[in-house]
Amino acid sequence: MQRLAQYDVSRQFLTRKGQIGAQYIFGLLCAVAMVGLRTIIDLGAPTSGPFALIYPTVLLATLYGHLRAGITALVLTFLWAWYFVLPAPASFAFVDPTDSARVLLNLSCCIVLIIFAEAFRRVAHSTVEQVREAADRRLTLLAELEHRTKNNFALVASMLEIQKHRLADPALHQPLDDAVGRVRTFAEAYSNLDLEHAGQSEVAMASYLNVLLDRLEQAAVPANVELYREIEATTLPREIAVAIGLYLNEALSNCL
Repeated sequence: MQRLAQYDVSRQFLTRKGQIGAQYIFGLLCAVAMVGLRTIIDLGAPTSGPFALIYPTVLLATLYGHLRAGITALVLTFLWAWYFVLPAPASFAFVDPTDSARVLLNLSCCIVLIIFAEAFRRVAHSTVEQVREAADRRLTLLAELEHRTKNNFALVASMLEIQKHRLADPALHQPLDDAVGRVRTFAEAYSNLDLEHAGQSEVAMASYLNVLLDRLEQAAVPANVELYREIEATTLPREIAVAIGLYLNEALSNCL
């Protein structure tokens, strides 16, 4: 239903002429479809509701084919219904004197319908574009934030390495090595997402956490300690996956 609401017959054409041509053709096809359906109805109920099918036809043509398609469908279907369906058939003459007012009223209603349908289509299209642009900006900012976060982790690890080399007492090297390992694990939590889930909004948690736990075991878990894992195969948004990875790293580091 969401795809149908965003459908546009001219979107796939790159040139302006192609888009305009597609709109006129779509209006023509809508008119032909209505004429075919009306012909079938006339087999059982001739001349009944001559303009009834024009309204949904014009509405669909305008919503999916723009204003040109709606006007094309209106002109073709209205003239056809007036000439072939409205008494007298095969003539623009009126059998009933009140039919002229009925024709004018139906035409006015169809024009109002086209105007509102086109206005609604433009507002809906503009809203969808605004939402899409906002989502693109959010993804861009999130990618930049993750990139800067990884760089900050790398910078902190480098500073700790420099500080370790400045210390003459080897007994102080081990705490700094532990700190560097934790910082690098934080950075790898982001790097793993970028390498394996680039361009994806959802992260497969089983593979992500398995890789993260492997690196944690190598960096911070003693050789005599073995981690037991039971991870459900599920997916989560990238932001939540990163938060879980960082929390898991901190929790295990504090326990060990």
